[in-house]
Amino acid sequence: MLSIIIPTKNEEEYLPKLLGSIKKQTFKDYEVIVADNNSKDKTKKIAKKYKCKIVRGGLPGKARNRGAKAATGDILLFLDADTELKTKDFLNKAIKEFEKRKLDLAAPLMYLKGNKLDKLYFDFWNRLTELFQYSLTPFAGGWCIFIKKNLHDTIKGFDEKIILGEDSDYVQRAIKSKLFRVKFKVLKSVKIQVSPRRLQKEGHLKVAAQGIGTGFHWALLGKDKKNKFKYKFDIYKD
Repeated sequence: MLSIIIPTKNEEEYLPKLLGSIKKQTFKDYEVIVADNNSKDKTKKIAKKYKCKIVRGGLPGKARNRGAKAATGDILLFLDADTELKTKDFLNKAIKEFEKRKLDLAAPLMYLKGNKLDKLYFDFWNRLTELFQYSLTPFAGGWCIFIKKNLHDTIKGFDEKIILGEDSDYVQRAIKSKLFRVKFKVLKSVKIQVSPRRLQKEGHLKVAAQGIGTGFHWALLGKDKKNKFKYKFDIYKD
C-alpha cells in the first residue's frame, strides 16, 4: 500500500484540487493522511469529505513525521497541499518505475503554470536535481518525495530542528544510511505540478538567496538547526 502524507495549515484553496486529482488516479491501493496544524478554515472539513485520515500537524518536518507514524503503507509519498497530480496515471507510473528500478527513495521533476521567470527558476532547480542525483549530496523538494517506510523509520524521519532545507537533509541522510544500501533516483515517467506561490509572495531573488545561503552554511558550518536565516513558514506556525 501507498501512504500519501500531506501537511496542511489553512489550505482550503489548494487542498480540494490535490485531493480531487488523487481521487481520479487509476492506482487505488493508497491511503491519504492529512497532518493538519489547527486550521481555522475548511481544511479539515475538506479532508473529511475525501475520507482522509487526519492527524495533528505542525511545521512541515514535524507534520510529515506525524503523518508517517500513522501510515500503514510500505511506501510513503510526501506531497505539499498546493501540488497536483495532473494525469490520472501519475501514481500508477510512479509506483511501477519505483519498483522496476528497485528504488528506495525517489522524486520527480516538476512543472508549473506560471510566468517566464517562475518557469526559469524551476527549470534551473530541475537541472540541478538531475545532476546531483548521482552525487553524495542529492536533494529533492518536500513537495513530492517517495520513500520506503522502513527507510524513513531507520533514519527517524525528518529532522524537526531544521526549518529550511529539511527535505534535502532528509534525502542526504537516507542515502547515507548504514543499515542497507540506498538507491535514490529522479523519476523519469512523471512530473509533479507545483505552485509558484512562494516565489510570488517572497520574490525570486529572496528565495534563491535563501537556498544559496543555506547551501554555503551547510558546506562550511554544518546544518542550520537554529534557523539563522530567520525563515518563517507563515502558514505553518506551530
